Amino acid sequence: MNKALLSLAIGGFGIGLTEFVIMGILPDVANAFSVSIPTAGHFISAYALGVVVGAPILTGFASKWNSNKALIGLMIWFTVFNTLSAFATGYYSFLTLRFLAALPHGAFFGIGAVVAGKLANEGKEAQGIAIMFSGLTIANLLGVPLGTYLGKHFNWSISFLMVGVVGILTVIGLKFWMPSIKTSSEGTFKSEFKVFKRLELWLIILLTTIGTGGFFAWYSYIAPLITDVAGYSSSTVPYAMIIAGLGMVIGNFIGAKLTEKFSLLTTVTLVLFTMVFCLILNTYLAHNKILVLLMTFLIGAVSFAISTPIQMLIIKSAKGSERLGSSLNQSAFNIGNASGAYFAGLPIAMGYGFTSADWVGAAMAACGIVIAFTISVLRKNKTKKEAIINTK
Repeated sequence: MNKALLSLAIGGFGIGLTEFVIMGILPDVANAFSVSIPTAGHFISAYALGVVVGAPILTGFASKWNSNKALIGLMIWFTVFNTLSAFATGYYSFLTLRFLAALPHGAFFGIGAVVAGKLANEGKEAQGIAIMFSGLTIANLLGVPLGTYLGKHFNWSISFLMVGVVGILTVIGLKFWMPSIKTSSEGTFKSEFKVFKRLELWLIILLTTIGTGGFFAWYSYIAPLITDVAGYSSSTVPYAMIIAGLGMVIGNFIGAKLTEKFSLLTTVTLVLFTMVFCLILNTYLAHNKILVLLMTFLIGAVSFAISTPIQMLIIKSAKGSERLGSSLNQSAFNIGNASGAYFAGLPIAMGYGFTSADWVGAAMAACGIVIAFTISVLRKNKTKKEAIINTK
């Protein structure tokens, strides 16, 4: 593996670890700060908000920097505030540190995706981006279960010290392995934000927000689905999470392979169709102890098969401001995280059962398909208009 790509994957591992490990140790954190679990859930929201806010702002400020310097600076910021999180003394200090630790998340992934595409061999850009995202998926497979175990059996702060160590390793890797890469950005803070004038870019952001929200609608309630619906004990949930993580790892590379056979928009649409099918099917199979685990693997794989093609889609749409466009997609993922969990929780609160979350997820993924078709139609109309102008 290209060592520079490996350094990006290590960074992705650290980001995935800090984003998802909090969900496994949330009761322990709540107990440490003497707050309720719902109140402790604000720590998750604070991180998501930090990603949304930080992605465009930090990417914009880094517009004059070479990518390697920008990535190192972002990872130093990430490392400092995640390490400090381990020493938080109360609810408000931890809440603030979670927000600050999240600010570089979207910018790192956004800039990193552009860099990964440039580092890969010609025609293999999708594989390069998939390698970077593999760090995030491996974090779900190995890092989060380990961090959760250490956090529960020793102290919750160990989980964030782990993130700090991974951050330091990333900085070292970027320093010695990452070459200096010039970007195609126009080079000023103001010019970067010209990308917001493009309708297609906004539609892709909406597609990411709603379409991937379908995955989070399912993933947010996977624990009660495994216990209350399938009938497993709570001790089985970590193993189910590992199965889902394994699916994410494999699905990530499958999505990259699909982009070599189909167009980016076609690949995204096909994945969303498959996601709708799997989520609906899961509502009928979740009561079976064997089939629910099979579907956990499949949904994890399908959901992360969209990561690379949709990231490449927005990079190509944001030509001239690729780093900003790419980072905005990370904001969209996190909005999808919050909206998927929220909307899926509504029918559950109304008493429709935990499988109702899958119906909500399927509906959100279906809306993503509609948006993808809309983008396709707009592109065809644009091509026709350009053809008519050229003939004149």
